[in-house]
Amino acid sequence: KAEGHVEGEKVENPDTGLYYDEYLRQVIDVLETDKHFREKLQTADIEEIKSGKLSRELDLVSHHVRTRLDELKRQEVARLRMLIKAKMDSVQDTGIDHQALLKQFEHLNHQNPDTFEPKDLDMLIKAVSTRTE
Repeated sequence: KAEGHVEGEKVENPDTGLYYDEYLRQVIDVLETDKHFREKLQTADIEEIKSGKLSRELDLVSHHVRTRLDELKRQEVARLRMLIKAKMDSVQDTGIDHQALLKQFEHLNHQNPDTFEPKDLDMLIKAVSTRTE
């Protein structure tokens, strides 16, 4: 007996091995709560996703979804800052440029640490695409 996909059923995805895997999963989960975005995601082909066309749909999601994405981004920036601080503490080096360190994290826009924008979604998609190709 074949089991069909049940609406609302969570499908466990294997760990991508990316250091921002949890952030990626949370962003996807939040975006999928928006009916319009979920429909666009389901009908988009891989080239539309990689090109950034899908990222522009972020402007059409509900306020609640955008607020949750903003919160997730702030949490991820805080996590990255903690990683940088831990690295700095272990090296005990002074004069480290925090902005330069943040630039190595290509999965989000470090210049805007407070809000999740279409550029963030585009950067996240591109970062995942380059790691999985």
